[in-house]
Amino acid sequence: MHIDLRQLRHLIALAEHRSFVAAAVAVNLSQSAFSRSIQALEHSVGCQLVDRGRKELPPTKQGQVVLEHARRLVSGARQLSNEISQFNGLEAGELRFGCGPAPASGLVPSAIASFISRYPKARVQFQVDDWHSLSKRLLSEEFEFFVADTRQFEADPDYHTHRLRPRKWHFCCRAGHPLAQLQTVNAEQLLSYPLAATLRPPNLRKVLADLSGRPDFSANVECESSYALLSVVLRSDAIGICGTYSDALQTARGELVRLRIKGLDEQRDELFTRYGIVSRAGYRLSPLAEAMIEEIKRVDVQDETVDTYNIHNLAV
Repeated sequence: MHIDLRQLRHLIALAEHRSFVAAAVAVNLSQSAFSRSIQALEHSVGCQLVDRGRKELPPTKQGQVVLEHARRLVSGARQLSNEISQFNGLEAGELRFGCGPAPASGLVPSAIASFISRYPKARVQFQVDDWHSLSKRLLSEEFEFFVADTRQFEADPDYHTHRLRPRKWHFCCRAGHPLAQLQTVNAEQLLSYPLAATLRPPNLRKVLADLSGRPDFSANVECESSYALLSVVLRSDAIGICGTYSDALQTARGELVRLRIKGLDEQRDELFTRYGIVSRAGYRLSPLAEAMIEEIKRVDVQDETVDTYNIHNLAV
């Protein structure tokens, strides 16, 4: 059985785009050429890989098996090419990693900015998503590592984690908000206004559940972009979450007010992030991945004074 890496890439594209037309565009082929490539792969393995009778074009059971191996093979081929280029001193390889929404709002972009200054020929692709989706892509070898909440991985021997510095988050509102002039705000006052936040972090859910007295809490506006959420807060009476890790605070420039919540212990663990760098145990990282991780660690330590500046520039 002859397996062509190019055909495997085409199968991966079809699984991602769920459309022959869109997948063909993504890999820069005509639709007819793309279809022939998938058919040739099916002929090589001796079975149908895609259920063409369903609109979303799901892989068949055999197709799912081939797809899992295809991702590993394509990733391995890419990593081999990257490492050879890097060890030859070309520094022109490709680095793929993931990060959660909070690290993507400040820490990771700062690290990438420094990284590409050192490695201008390198290609960097990073995907912003929740920790669960990122872990799946790490296991399928699409990523070498990711930066996100580490709670689910610290005790798992299959993963290697490096904890980053804890960073505090606060409830906030716009400067003209009815709660902005109050010295302290109780839970009832806080929750009488819409909440605009991401509720993925379990520590945030815990705080809101305790304040509301409910087993779970739903935000009125949920989004993974801190900039988008900040825009909602600055244009309405919604309450937001501001983390000291976010570059969005620079955009606000004193227009946000940090709320002091009555009865909320300012030092409780749930008010601090637990982000870190997660990679697979026993897997060697490429030189570019190691360099990026070192840059993230460096910026993480360097940002301590920036975090202090940001939070002191929120009105109290």
